[in-house]
Amino acid sequence: MTAHHPSLAAAPERRFRINVWDFLVFALVIGALALVAFGGRQTVQPLDTVTRAPLSLDPVNLPNYALRTTLRMLAAMGLSLLFTFVYGAAAAKSRRGEMILIPLLDVLQSVPILGFLSFTVTGFMSLFPGNVLGVELAAIFVIFTSQAWNMAFSFYYSLKTVPKDLKDASDSLRLGAWWRFWILEAPYAAPGLIWNAMMSMSGAWFFVVASEAISVGRTTIALPGVGSYVQLAIDHGDMKAVGWAVLTMLIVILIYDQLLFRPLVAWSEKFRVDMSAVSQGPPPQSWFLDFIQRAQLAKRVWTPVGRVVHRLQRIRFAEFRMPPAVADVWASRKADYALASVMGLLALYAAFKVVAYVGTGVGWGELPRVVGLTGLTLIRVIVLLVVASLIWVPIGVWVGLRPKLAEVVQPLTQFAAAFPSNLLFPVFVLAIVATHANADIWLSPLMILGAQWYILFNVIAGASSFPADMREATASLGIKGWPWWRKVMLPAIFPSYVTGALTASGGAWNAAIVAEVASWRDTRLEAHGIGAYIADATAKGDFPRITLGVAVMALFVVLLNRYFWRPVFAYGSRKLGLA
Repeated sequence: MTAHHPSLAAAPERRFRINVWDFLVFALVIGALALVAFGGRQTVQPLDTVTRAPLSLDPVNLPNYALRTTLRMLAAMGLSLLFTFVYGAAAAKSRRGEMILIPLLDVLQSVPILGFLSFTVTGFMSLFPGNVLGVELAAIFVIFTSQAWNMAFSFYYSLKTVPKDLKDASDSLRLGAWWRFWILEAPYAAPGLIWNAMMSMSGAWFFVVASEAISVGRTTIALPGVGSYVQLAIDHGDMKAVGWAVLTMLIVILIYDQLLFRPLVAWSEKFRVDMSAVSQGPPPQSWFLDFIQRAQLAKRVWTPVGRVVHRLQRIRFAEFRMPPAVADVWASRKADYALASVMGLLALYAAFKVVAYVGTGVGWGELPRVVGLTGLTLIRVIVLLVVASLIWVPIGVWVGLRPKLAEVVQPLTQFAAAFPSNLLFPVFVLAIVATHANADIWLSPLMILGAQWYILFNVIAGASSFPADMREATASLGIKGWPWWRKVMLPAIFPSYVTGALTASGGAWNAAIVAEVASWRDTRLEAHGIGAYIADATAKGDFPRITLGVAVMALFVVLLNRYFWRPVFAYGSRKLGLA
């Protein structure tokens, strides 16, 4: 007679039982699909429906407007993620690709967002003549350009900084390039990418007004959305409507933060590689992620999808190998020089075409004026970055050294970064007119209102990673005051600060186009700068002047990034920090 121990007996298969969480998940999914279908149906209607049903300041319409704006931003975020994976991986994994793609990304990041809008509206409208979809695609593309570059840079730098021991482990396991990307590199970059996606989503709110209330020359179209609602409220001087728009925007941010980004942040913590000894406190939590994980139906539905995704990740592609002679030539310095020469010739050709086009409508005497206006904007950007750094670096360090406080401040920072400074135009315009202040000075803070939060959050992140043993060592040695800042904390947070300051600099340049021109009712204030120059040329449909302003501004930003921010970043990464 054979005895069987109870612990060795096969456990009976648990029966699948639908619980209350399954009903809630099912209702949520069906509701989300219904909202997407309702909002998407409005994007394929004839274009004259936009003019026949003009925008209304009645707050009852704001839920529909908020839905349209949110769908545009999520569509742009999806495109930005696709661009990030392809572009960032190509730049990080190929030395030759890096030579081309990173300078090109510098140029794309330096082009003002309104400059993209000026040249793309007509093109997208021609793809779908007489249909709202063309204008919708133009708006989505503008939002995409406010999100993609930051995310691509984040993903690129993450792939370049994968620890060597993890790379060696993947080599020893003989992972192919495709498998290593999904098993090692993409998960390693996930925490930073998700956070930058959050900041990009927040920063895109700044340009929602420009993307939905399109006005380029004789083309004036107001797509239903929160941004166009804000522009209409400003044009009518309706402060009550502005307040309703602010409330709607905050509710929308809260919803997608809790239902999308918080779960992603909590989920991505399992991929974080923490090399420091500091305790980061309890991991991020998400009530919605817990809610999803409790639903048995969601697990059953996701299981086959997860298996398909897992099999796609494990595909091994045959690696292309050049013949040895060709490989030697391709890896030589001569090939580098040849590629650089080709890139230089293409750049010269592009410059020639720009000069020829600008010359059709602008005389050479305009160039010194445009350069001077760009110099004024450069001065504003530098001064505002210095002031923002003096304010937010000490606050960021104070918050970052207190993990519990940092958990409270981070969501608030996201809300603040998402707040469009356009809504503060009435306050600034009325205050400047009432006090007879100088618009060149007092319109300048509008440029940094959205960009300054990149400095704060990156400093918080840098201070949060300060090792506890170093903190105890400095305390035991009695290092306090300015010596503590100069010798300990500032070097530790310097790489993080430079990352935030570089992003804030780009945000301030882009914001100049919106911030250097402010209006409220019949009052219009304009500061002297390249932003106001491009905004005026855009309103008049003067494309040669738009091209000249965008080209000069892009040149300034590229030179500033190449010869100041990149060397400073490289120095900070090499000499300072806690790596």
